[in-house]
Amino acid sequence: QVQLVESGGGLVQAGGSLRLSCAASGRTFSTYAMGWFRQAPGKEREFVALISWNGGHTYYTDSVKGRFTISRDNHKNTVYLQMNSLKPEDTAVYYCAADKDYGMGYVAPDEYDYWGQGTQVTVSS
Repeated sequence: QVQLVESGGGLVQAGGSLRLSCAASGRTFSTYAMGWFRQAPGKEREFVALISWNGGHTYYTDSVKGRFTISRDNHKNTVYLQMNSLKPEDTAVYYCAADKDYGMGYVAPDEYDYWGQGTQVTVSS
């Protein structure tokens, strides 16, 4: 069983930056594709970004392109989401997710095998 623990959320003013981290347990992190999702109150969970198991492929939802960067450090079993130029509409609980078996990553949340507990990001205007 893989455990994912997010950190780095908080309250920030519009235009500010945050870096989220997701630390994974286990020795097979380097074989997982990883994704970041978010869920605002009253809304469905939505895809934010993904990175393939080896870091060679990344993909972002249109609303964060050019502002967010996903990266990973397989030696530290950690995936990151650098969030710049934050907007109030980025306010949500952010979740990381892992997809087993050397995947390229998916946009659909149902494709992921493991989830973290989430970290709150609040952007004030």
